[in-house]
Amino acid sequence: MLRRIHLLTSALMLTFIIPFTACAHGDRDDQRYKDADKNSSIQLGPRPYFLVNDMDESALKKKLQSCVNSPAKKTNFSIGHRGAPLQFPEHTKESYEAAAKMGAGILECDVTFTKDKQLVCRHSQCDLHTTTNILATPLASKCSQNFSPFDPVSGKAASANCCTSDITLAEFKTLQGKMDAFNPKALSVDEYLKGTANWRTDLYANKGTLLTHAESIQLFKRLGVKMTPELKSASVAMPFEGTYTQAMYAQQLINEYKAAGVKARDVWAQSFDIQDVRYWINNEPEFGKQAVYLDDANTIADVPTAIDLQMYADEGFNIVAPPIWVLLALDNNNKIIPSEYARNAKKAGLKMITWSFERSGPLKNGGGWYYQTVNPAINNDGDMMDALHVLAKDVGVIGIFSDWPASVSYYASCMNLK
Repeated sequence: MLRRIHLLTSALMLTFIIPFTACAHGDRDDQRYKDADKNSSIQLGPRPYFLVNDMDESALKKKLQSCVNSPAKKTNFSIGHRGAPLQFPEHTKESYEAAAKMGAGILECDVTFTKDKQLVCRHSQCDLHTTTNILATPLASKCSQNFSPFDPVSGKAASANCCTSDITLAEFKTLQGKMDAFNPKALSVDEYLKGTANWRTDLYANKGTLLTHAESIQLFKRLGVKMTPELKSASVAMPFEGTYTQAMYAQQLINEYKAAGVKARDVWAQSFDIQDVRYWINNEPEFGKQAVYLDDANTIADVPTAIDLQMYADEGFNIVAPPIWVLLALDNNNKIIPSEYARNAKKAGLKMITWSFERSGPLKNGGGWYYQTVNPAINNDGDMMDALHVLAKDVGVIGIFSDWPASVSYYASCMNLK
């Protein structure tokens, strides 16, 4: 009996086949579906409702509950972080399609390059051993480091290191995407490729179609969404093979949008490397207007000051994107409020985007790294909706990366955000 209940619950949480609008009945509603615009195909599923119902009682909860039968819409406020990697293999066709179906108006392709200098969608240049099946293929022999099993005597973890720059584009396209995970105590490749967190799933991991950057552009055009590529830091020495420079890499990314006829206003190029952002501003000013500086910080000591933020603005930066915790703080009553960084960025005239919603897993024991400045106020999954509300209404972010875009799309639709 318990197993049947568990399977039923999992099915409800893992599918998104239920439209946001109320169920249709009869010929009249059939015609309504035929006449509806593209937004009618948005399907949010039960996850947003689960989060809202899990919130502590508040006016915000009542407001969000009131939108259960309201129409959903595609929104640029909801950004598919690597697609929808809470449950789909990241940076795959399937993950992107799921994110678009959940109302994400902007999708992300993290961009890196292959041995033959072709751009592909991967979160890291050297993550193929955890995000694809490469170790179970003959291409494992080309990895920078092939699989090494767990050593029970020394306790040394199982390891491998497989990079896109180890293989050609043609070889890359033979691989299959999987959920990003590995088993550190694996004694075999099969064991190593397993290890997906118990709050994610492998239900959709048996078909992960890898994409080139150019293919992602064409897919996003078909899906009717805008684009936010992130130029990933190279894990190999640059210039690669002595000739391929960082500037060539940054320019190649922009060139692929131009070749596809994508307007600069529909692209938010990102990078953690401030030099990439400077390059786009100086050499591709139309794309540079919306270039996003991923303002990373691991600890509070790393958070940029008001002087730093004003310097960004003076250089022509328009958008910064720090992690969620950098934009939030607590007042004396443990109420979530905008952080000093958020206030300083706004004062400098900078727009803000943040990352990544739905990436922390269950929040009953606090929010972890993404909520480190407000952890005392986080003790259940519903609390993330309170944090989202502060980010949207008080901080004023223009978009939020999410591992499960339906949750942000629900909020944006309810609050009538664009």
